[in-house]
Amino acid sequence: MSKSIYQLDCNIAQTLNIIGDRWTLLVIHEIMTGKKTFNEIKQALKTISANVLSERLKQLEEDGLIASNLYSAHPPRYEYELTESGRDLEMVLNAYLLWGRKHLDKSYKVMKHADCGHEIEMRYYCPKCESLVDHISVERIAGSCT
Repeated sequence: MSKSIYQLDCNIAQTLNIIGDRWTLLVIHEIMTGKKTFNEIKQALKTISANVLSERLKQLEEDGLIASNLYSAHPPRYEYELTESGRDLEMVLNAYLLWGRKHLDKSYKVMKHADCGHEIEMRYYCPKCESLVDHISVERIAGSCT
């Protein structure tokens, strides 16, 4: 997003300043699932206008979530790929999918374990203890604002 809507000392608010625009996460999702060109993304997101898609792609590149590569000079055409920062949103998108599966009246997708075919759930993991975590705490980082 070109402007900071949320002026809060909060990870969620500051993340929403980057990925909270309408269509942004859906554009990222399409790139994540293999759509690389403007036309492929536009075709997958049928109701997004070309202007809005163009704006989102430019902003995502400015924010460092995607990179563009020129593949045709005349006319100029680009392929898009996620950066490491963009790829790190996969768990966020998966969390939306799991929440929707649980809470929407009609669910459109399900996440399954590829080996056994059963539905999966998201869990927290502590790399220090090398174990799954049942109880978490969220704490303010020392030196940050209130």
